[in-house]
Amino acid sequence: MLTALTMFVVQFMSPNSLYAQENPSLSDAEVAHIAVVANQIDIYYAAIAKDKSKNKDVLQFAETMANDHTAVMAQAKELVTKLGVTPKDNAVSQKLLSDAEKTRISLKSLPAAKFDKAYIDNEVGYHKAVIAAVRDLLIPETENQELKELLEGVLSALDIHLEHALMVQKKLS
Repeated sequence: MLTALTMFVVQFMSPNSLYAQENPSLSDAEVAHIAVVANQIDIYYAAIAKDKSKNKDVLQFAETMANDHTAVMAQAKELVTKLGVTPKDNAVSQKLLSDAEKTRISLKSLPAAKFDKAYIDNEVGYHKAVIAAVRDLLIPETENQELKELLEGVLSALDIHLEHALMVQKKLS
């Protein structure tokens, strides 16, 4: 199952892409909006897991995702308020939301027996894609140094999330 951000990375950053030679041009306000949307999507996925799963490892992971991504959103909100930047909706964030809705519908429709593996597989793919997008698109497009530093700081947390997801994925295999 491809997640919204994975699909974004495949579409906008693959060698066969229209944007293969150049990332889409994004303002800091658009970068901020994409970051908020990407965090909100993972919070939505965690909420589904907390409703559907009975597996303690999956539930712990979902709780961590909800807490950590909520904290990042709070940091981002504080920063954009300080900078006087209003996150701006854009084609990338709209595509993320559209694709995430398909993933949410798919996850919600799965029987309990298949949910845990699908959720964790999705989280592994999602975090790989988020890491790539933050590193290869959002940071390079960001002009404001404080916003860039926030994104750079988030990368280490995303790496930890990926390792946690891989650990849970291995337990479920």
